[in-house]
Order: sequence, then structure tokens, then C-alpha cells
Amino acid sequence: MKTPLLAFNEKGIYCAEADVYLDPWKPVDKAIISHGHADHSRWGHKKYITHHSNVPIIKHRLGDISCIGKDWNESFMINGVKFSLHPAGHIIGSSQIRVEHKGEVWVFTGDYKTEDDGVAVPYEPVKCHTFITECTFGLPAFKWVPQQQVFEDINNWWAQNQKEGKTSVLFGYSLGKAQRLLKHLDPSIGKIYTHGAIENMTEVLRPQLEMPETTRITRDIKKEEIKGNIVLAPPSAHGSTWIRKMVPFVTASASGWMTFRGARRRRAIDKGFVLSDHCDWQGLLTSIKATGCEKVICTHGYTDIFSRYLREQGYDARTEETQYEGETGQLEADNEKESA
Repeated sequence: MKTPLLAFNEKGIYCAEADVYLDPWKPVDKAIISHGHADHSRWGHKKYITHHSNVPIIKHRLGDISCIGKDWNESFMINGVKFSLHPAGHIIGSSQIRVEHKGEVWVFTGDYKTEDDGVAVPYEPVKCHTFITECTFGLPAFKWVPQQQVFEDINNWWAQNQKEGKTSVLFGYSLGKAQRLLKHLDPSIGKIYTHGAIENMTEVLRPQLEMPETTRITRDIKKEEIKGNIVLAPPSAHGSTWIRKMVPFVTASASGWMTFRGARRRRAIDKGFVLSDHCDWQGLLTSIKATGCEKVICTHGYTDIFSRYLREQGYDARTEETQYEGETGQLEADNEKESA
């Protein structure tokens, strides 16, 4: 039986021909990293290869690591196997990893989305025989509205809260979601304050992205200064002692899970904005079709439901277990140094 070009084992997605792993979850000698979120870029590998715009992100998070940066579409050979990185549109520096050997092409998406958010380099379909896809939101119920409408709703919410003398506290992951929110907030409404974890990551990304001015919340800032303005904070700040400085405040979360009202209630959030850095149902299907692939491997998310649907559409589809969490976890928020 022919050995697959990429195989899933206890450490991650392994290319035996090149002796290299893609987004491994246990320490390995050589890792190609799709993007900077903690479930995909973990500490402990001897050598990291990633897109050059992701290098400062993972060095900020992981410390003094051996890391090589590559450009989009730049081919590089490892033991006779050809690799290249292509835009995934998920967050800044997020890549799909193309692997080619003896005429066979596989693409590992990492995490991805098809909507151009004005922050990440937009997703580009890559032709392949086998496509490894996340399916975080692999249900027909997930259907995103254009982000322009969502940001209009967010800015209107902020303005209304300001009229009522309340501070707007908006939760989003410190890497990716926070910068996307920041990019589209309207600074004419008021000042934008940030939690320390978000400010730390935003400082890393400012050389790559034009964003409005922000003010880090420190112990010296008075409650009266914040009142009526907006505060960006990671989800882990909700319910913490840190948030007491914002009283009186109204909370909101920007997430694909806000599609379901129950998710908002469970998280004790006042308002939910449906905004995801992952594909919705149609985005997943459109992306898969554009690759021209025959085989699909479904990882984290609604894997069983989504793979079954793909098989009904004629694809050779199956699932594989990984330790990726998509938008179901808060790893990168929890792992940040969240000093106020």
C-alpha cells in the first residue's frame, strides 16, 4: 500500500519523505507553521519555518526560537519534497502549506477564511489532489453577513452606549480578532482602550498594519477617563477583577459562535456580533471546490457531519484527530501575558 505524502501521528501532521511536521502539537526537530495561534504554533521545536510576517508574532509568543521566514509562493525543498506557503486569509501571516512530491500535491490549510478582512492577505485557492481542511463552522447554520455590516453595528452599539454614559467592553482574541476589530472601529466616536494582552500583540503588529491609536489600560488610568469609550479585551478578561474598572459597562463578544443565542447567554455577554476569522459553511464548500481536489481530510470542528456531506457530494472525504481548536478554545488568549 502506498504511503501517504502526509500522515497524522501522535506529534502532528508528518511528511516522512521530508522528515518535517506541519503545525505539530508536540516538540519535533523541524516544523512548518501555518500561523501564530497557540494551537498551531507551539513551543519546543528545534527549527520553525513560517511566513516572514508571522515570524515576529511567534517570536513574541515563544521567545528565542530558531525561525526562518518565507515569502508567499516561494518554493523551498526539503529532502526532495517541494513546499510553498500561500495566503490563508485567517489572520496576519496565516498560510496554507502546499506539499508536492513526485507529481502529487497536498494542501494543508491550517485555519482560513475567504472574506477579505482588510488585515490579512486574502485567501487564495491552491490546486491540489488532497485538501486538509478545518471545519470549525461546518454546519449550514453558519452563514456570515458581510463584515461591513457587522462593523457598522459595532460602531452604532458603541455610540449608543456612549450616549447612555456606559463603557463598551468588546471581547476578541488578542491575536487576529483584536486587530481586525481595531482596524474597523470608528475613532471619531471616542478613545480606544486596550487590555495589556491585546496592546502587547498590537504593538508587535503595528509595523505591518495601519491601525487607530490605542491606550493601554494601566493602574494609573481612572475609571472616569474610560467612561463612554470602548475597551478591547481578550475573552479571558470577562469576569475578572480587571474589568471592574469599567463600571458602568456593557459587554459584547465578536465571534462566529454568536450565531447561537445560547452561546451568548452561557458566556453572560450582553451583546453578540457574528464575526469569525474562519470560513462559514458556504466558504468551506466554495474553497474545496476551487482546489479541484478529489480527497478531503477534515480536522477540527464539525468533522463527522461535514465529511459525511462531502462524501454525499462525491468527494473521498474522511476525518482525522488533531489538537487544533479553531474558535472553540481560548488558548492564545489564555497563554498571553495579560498584564493590565
